[in-house]
Amino acid sequence: MHFIGEFLGYLAGVCTAICFLPQTIQTIKSRNVSGLSLLSYVIYCTGVLSWILYGVYLHSAQMIIFNSLSLFFATIILYMIVVNRKQK
Repeated sequence: MHFIGEFLGYLAGVCTAICFLPQTIQTIKSRNVSGLSLLSYVIYCTGVLSWILYGVYLHSAQMIIFNSLSLFFATIILYMIVVNRKQK
């Protein structure tokens, strides 16, 4: 049963980590952030950073690694939203 729990943890981590990859690629290619919410990305990044810190507290490599990947992709999009808004 431990294997199933570990497998589900890794599966959830991979899915969560890569869920922003398609949006990140599309945003980089199109440079169009008009339909994206700055507030949503700020809240999301804050939440994911909190999960990373909680993972550090628990010594959970899964939480740290997968949430760091999620934060990386979401931060790229957040950066592009901020830069785009400053240019306008």
